[in-house]
Amino acid sequence: MSTSKNKRLCVFCGASEHVPDKYRSAARSFGESVARRGVGIVYGGCSTGLMGAVADGALAAGGEVIGVLPDVLGGREPGHPRLTELMRVPDMHTRKALMTALVDGFVALPGGYGTLDELFEALTWRQIGTHAKPVALLDVDDYFAPLIAFIDRAAREGFVAERARNFFFLEHDAERLLDELTRIIGA
Repeated sequence: MSTSKNKRLCVFCGASEHVPDKYRSAARSFGESVARRGVGIVYGGCSTGLMGAVADGALAAGGEVIGVLPDVLGGREPGHPRLTELMRVPDMHTRKALMTALVDGFVALPGGYGTLDELFEALTWRQIGTHAKPVALLDVDDYFAPLIAFIDRAAREGFVAERARNFFFLEHDAERLLDELTRIIGA
């Protein structure tokens, strides 16, 4: 659970600047919606791409935004200068462990390898009992459709237990996603 009286969500998403504007727009709007609900955001601390857009949206709406930025990235992901707090950690493993400790649930927005790594670690940690926090995917423009098809096949073929298949939910609408998450975490 979060360390403050307010609930927090961990947001995983891409840092690339080379993506269509529809993703950046959805990320900024998502950040605004989270902040308007009085829920804090913990994310990777970067100022670029969807990461920066989520933070900018939440900050513009008066929200709490905590970044966790690993030194191992060596400046490839520049820290956001206006966060509520920017925590520096040595590596990605420490980043994921700290983010997990600070939050009440997880949301993945579109992203690349790093986003998928963080998403799957959150799911794996839930599967082995490290946490029991909800995990959601905001499916902007069916971005996650191929991933869901893969996971469903893995479940059909017996590689993912049906119980574990249900450790996350997917929603195309940010407000409906937040309605469900805030209901689960009690925000």
